[in-house]
Amino acid sequence: MRLVFAGTPETALPSLRALLASPRHEVVAVVTRPDSQSGRGRKVHSSPVAELAESAGVEVLRPAKAGAPEFLARLKEIEPDCCPVVAYGALLPQSALDIPRFGWINLHFSLLPAWRGAAPVQHAVLHGDPITGAATFQIVKELDAGPVYGVVTEEIRPTDTSGELLARLAESGAGLLAATLDGVQDGTLEARPQLSDGISYAPKIDVMDARVDWTAPAMRVDRLVRACTPAPGAWAEFRGQRLKLGPIQPAPDAPALVPGMGELSPGQIAVAKNTVLVGTASHPVLLGEVQPQGKRQMTAGEWARGVRLAAGDRLD
Repeated sequence: MRLVFAGTPETALPSLRALLASPRHEVVAVVTRPDSQSGRGRKVHSSPVAELAESAGVEVLRPAKAGAPEFLARLKEIEPDCCPVVAYGALLPQSALDIPRFGWINLHFSLLPAWRGAAPVQHAVLHGDPITGAATFQIVKELDAGPVYGVVTEEIRPTDTSGELLARLAESGAGLLAATLDGVQDGTLEARPQLSDGISYAPKIDVMDARVDWTAPAMRVDRLVRACTPAPGAWAEFRGQRLKLGPIQPAPDAPALVPGMGELSPGQIAVAKNTVLVGTASHPVLLGEVQPQGKRQMTAGEWARGVRLAAGDRLD
């Protein structure tokens, strides 16, 4: 099949590589988000998908909106049979959905109908799901509600961050997407409507959502930090400035780690050598990597020595 692949971040690269290598399909163009500024120098950078496509000699389309007349005209000229989508990051109007004869097929990182929306992996970690996965489905106007072609499952490990989990799903999902397109081309695969039960939504998690509430139990704090790693990054305030937190570790045996330590109130800090503990509503948690505002990432022990913690210091 002639394919126009739509995607933007690194998460989409395993799928694009799989389709570029497929002997059964031809990626004739990619659609990606416009170039953007990033880094300290605010230099303009192409998306990871655009860079890979250009290196492979594939045409790159960067519409500001997927409904732009010039983009729709070019898509019609290309005459794709199907448009596979992985983390494109923009809404597709019906005028675009109607162009390829097999429609637009999305690889979504959840077991639909669970976690429809922008942040399915983060919400799966945040809510303590034991299992997640990826699904391919036909894009329709309603958000992530189209009929499903196939799924793969993935166990969520106790220490998984959303970044680690997403990396595994991107690899297994690439195989699922390629197999789905093979089945669509052969006419051997039929999409099935999603169940009406079990629908849940995964809205984008922003920076304010990532602030740690130390009055929550340690398990909840742990899940929040892992769900927000690497982005947007969990954080707390220390002496009026943000302190970004890497993955932490619940420490129900904290008294053994810090002899003589009494019960810690939520947010209260206790230090012994390189061990930095913070109180929660249940038992304390052990800090791992931290990043003070405007500084480099460092171990919690390094940070504690540098700020010269005083009695009663806490994270807010």
